[in-house]
Amino acid sequence: MQIVPIADVSADAVEQLLDRAFGSARRARTAYRIREGMDALPAFSFAGVEDGTLIGTIQCWPIALDTDDGRSLPLIMLGPVAIEPLRQQGGLGRSLTAHALAAIDADSAAPAVMLIGDPEYYGRFFGFTATATAAWRVPGPVERHRLLARGADVPDAAGMLGPRVPACT
Repeated sequence: MQIVPIADVSADAVEQLLDRAFGSARRARTAYRIREGMDALPAFSFAGVEDGTLIGTIQCWPIALDTDDGRSLPLIMLGPVAIEPLRQQGGLGRSLTAHALAAIDADSAAPAVMLIGDPEYYGRFFGFTATATAAWRVPGPVERHRLLARGADVPDAAGMLGPRVPACT
Protein backbone atom coordinates (compact mmCIF):
# COMPACT_ATOMS: atom_id res chain seq x y z
CA MET A 1 0.00 0.00 0.00
CA GLN A 2 1.21 3.47 -0.88
CA ILE A 3 0.14 6.25 1.53
CA VAL A 4 -0.67 9.55 -0.18
CA PRO A 5 -2.33 12.80 0.90
CA ILE A 6 -6.09 12.33 0.88
CA ALA A 7 -6.33 15.31 -1.48
CA ASP A 8 -4.70 13.10 -4.14
CA VAL A 9 -7.80 10.89 -4.39
CA SER A 10 -11.36 11.65 -5.41
CA ALA A 11 -13.62 12.93 -2.63
CA ASP A 12 -16.40 10.75 -4.10
CA ALA A 13 -14.18 7.67 -3.85
CA VAL A 14 -13.50 8.49 -0.18
CA GLU A 15 -17.23 8.85 0.56
CA GLN A 16 -18.00 5.56 -1.21
CA LEU A 17 -15.31 3.77 0.79
CA LEU A 18 -16.68 5.24 4.03
CA ASP A 19 -20.16 3.95 3.09
CA ARG A 20 -18.78 0.47 2.38
CA ALA A 21 -16.78 0.41 5.60
CA PHE A 22 -19.36 1.93 7.97
CA GLY A 23 -22.70 2.00 6.17
CA SER A 24 -24.71 4.97 4.97
CA ALA A 25 -26.10 5.66 8.48
CA ARG A 26 -22.58 6.63 9.62
CA ARG A 27 -23.40 10.34 9.37
CA ALA A 28 -25.73 10.06 12.39
CA ARG A 29 -22.87 9.04 14.70
CA THR A 30 -21.66 11.28 17.49
CA ALA A 31 -18.22 11.66 15.86
CA TYR A 32 -19.85 13.39 12.89
CA ARG A 33 -21.64 15.80 15.21
CA ILE A 34 -18.42 16.68 17.04
CA ARG A 35 -16.72 17.78 13.80
CA GLU A 36 -19.84 19.09 12.06
CA GLY A 37 -19.15 21.73 9.43
CA MET A 38 -15.37 21.28 9.53
CA ASP A 39 -13.11 20.22 6.68
CA ALA A 40 -10.56 17.52 7.39
CA LEU A 41 -7.02 18.74 8.04
CA PRO A 42 -5.15 18.03 4.79
CA ALA A 43 -1.71 17.82 6.47
CA PHE A 44 -2.90 14.94 8.65
CA SER A 45 -5.39 13.10 6.40
CA PHE A 46 -4.22 10.29 4.14
CA ALA A 47 -5.33 7.61 1.70
CA GLY A 48 -3.98 4.13 1.13
CA VAL A 49 -3.75 3.23 -2.55
CA GLU A 50 -2.78 -0.08 -4.09
CA ASP A 51 -2.40 -0.51 -7.85
CA GLY A 52 -4.31 2.74 -8.36
CA THR A 53 -7.24 1.62 -6.20
CA LEU A 54 -8.30 3.33 -2.98
CA ILE A 55 -8.22 0.75 -0.17
CA GLY A 56 -8.11 2.91 2.96
CA THR A 57 -8.37 6.40 4.40
CA ILE A 58 -7.75 8.24 7.62
CA GLN A 59 -8.99 11.74 8.31
CA CYS A 60 -8.20 14.20 11.08
CA TRP A 61 -10.38 17.13 12.07
CA PRO A 62 -10.02 20.46 13.90
CA ILE A 63 -12.19 20.37 17.01
CA ALA A 64 -12.16 22.07 20.39
CA LEU A 65 -13.06 21.38 23.98
CA ASP A 66 -15.17 24.34 25.03
CA THR A 67 -14.62 24.27 28.77
CA ASP A 68 -17.15 25.13 31.43
CA ASP A 69 -14.90 28.04 32.51
CA GLY A 70 -15.09 29.69 29.06
CA ARG A 71 -11.90 28.50 27.34
CA SER A 72 -11.79 26.92 23.89
CA LEU A 73 -8.98 24.36 23.84
CA PRO A 74 -7.94 23.07 20.40
CA LEU A 75 -7.75 19.34 19.68
CA ILE A 76 -7.40 17.15 16.65
CA MET A 77 -10.00 14.41 16.20
CA LEU A 78 -8.55 11.29 14.58
CA GLY A 79 -10.87 9.20 12.45
CA PRO A 80 -12.58 7.68 10.78
CA VAL A 81 -10.11 5.05 9.69
CA ALA A 82 -11.81 3.30 6.79
CA ILE A 83 -10.49 0.15 5.14
CA GLU A 84 -12.04 -1.65 2.19
CA PRO A 85 -14.13 -4.37 3.92
CA LEU A 86 -12.41 -7.29 2.17
CA ARG A 87 -9.01 -5.90 3.26
CA GLN A 88 -9.81 -5.30 6.95
CA GLN A 89 -7.82 -7.09 9.68
CA GLY A 90 -4.61 -6.92 7.65
CA GLY A 91 -2.86 -4.03 9.42
CA LEU A 92 -3.74 -1.35 6.85
CA GLY A 93 -5.67 0.74 9.37
CA ARG A 94 -2.79 0.53 11.82
CA SER A 95 -0.38 1.72 9.10
CA LEU A 96 -2.60 4.67 8.17
CA THR A 97 -3.08 5.60 11.84
CA ALA A 98 0.66 5.44 12.53
CA HIS A 99 1.31 7.61 9.46
CA ALA A 100 -1.22 10.26 10.53
CA LEU A 101 0.05 10.31 14.12
CA ALA A 102 3.65 10.64 12.92
CA ALA A 103 2.63 13.68 10.85
CA ILE A 104 0.83 15.20 13.85
CA ASP A 105 3.75 14.45 16.19
CA ALA A 106 6.18 16.10 13.74
CA ASP A 107 4.20 19.35 13.91
CA SER A 108 5.20 21.14 17.12
CA ALA A 109 2.16 23.41 16.84
CA ALA A 110 -0.34 20.53 16.64
CA PRO A 111 -2.60 20.13 19.67
CA ALA A 112 -3.41 16.87 21.44
CA VAL A 113 -5.31 14.17 19.58
CA MET A 114 -8.58 12.52 20.57
CA LEU A 115 -10.80 9.82 19.10
CA ILE A 116 -13.73 7.58 19.85
CA GLY A 117 -12.52 4.00 19.63
CA ASP A 118 -11.48 0.73 21.21
CA PRO A 119 -9.38 1.59 24.29
CA GLU A 120 -7.43 -1.67 24.26
CA TYR A 121 -6.40 -1.32 20.61
CA TYR A 122 -5.66 2.41 20.57
CA GLY A 123 -3.98 2.25 23.97
CA ARG A 124 -1.73 -0.67 23.12
CA PHE A 125 -0.60 0.53 19.72
CA PHE A 126 -0.78 4.32 19.99
CA GLY A 127 -0.85 5.39 23.65
CA PHE A 128 -4.43 6.68 23.82
CA THR A 129 -6.16 6.66 27.22
CA ALA A 130 -9.37 7.89 28.83
CA THR A 131 -7.44 9.34 31.77
CA ALA A 132 -8.28 13.01 31.07
CA THR A 133 -11.58 12.63 29.21
CA ALA A 134 -13.96 11.79 32.08
CA ALA A 135 -15.43 15.30 32.24
CA TRP A 136 -15.70 15.80 28.48
CA ARG A 137 -19.20 15.93 27.01
CA VAL A 138 -20.19 15.15 23.44
CA PRO A 139 -23.24 16.10 21.31
CA GLY A 140 -24.68 12.61 21.25
CA PRO A 141 -24.37 9.18 22.79
CA VAL A 142 -20.93 7.77 23.56
CA GLU A 143 -19.54 4.91 25.56
CA ARG A 144 -17.38 6.89 28.02
CA HIS A 145 -14.53 4.35 28.04
CA ARG A 146 -14.17 4.83 24.24
CA LEU A 147 -13.53 8.60 24.50
CA LEU A 148 -9.72 8.62 24.28
CA ALA A 149 -6.88 11.12 23.94
CA ARG A 150 -3.09 11.26 23.69
CA GLY A 151 -0.47 13.96 23.85
CA ALA A 152 1.19 16.22 26.38
CA ASP A 153 -1.51 18.87 26.04
CA VAL A 154 -4.63 16.75 26.63
CA PRO A 155 -6.96 19.05 28.54
CA ASP A 156 -8.14 17.64 31.84
CA ALA A 157 -11.17 19.90 32.10
CA ALA A 158 -14.93 19.72 31.98
CA GLY A 159 -16.47 20.86 28.74
CA MET A 160 -18.19 20.08 25.45
CA LEU A 161 -16.41 18.77 22.34
CA GLY A 162 -17.35 20.40 19.05
CA PRO A 163 -16.04 21.99 15.87
CA ARG A 164 -13.08 24.36 16.17
CA VAL A 165 -13.82 27.71 14.60
CA PRO A 166 -11.83 29.08 12.95
CA ALA A 167 -10.08 25.91 11.81
CA CYS A 168 -6.32 26.04 12.01
CA THR A 169 -3.30 23.81 11.34
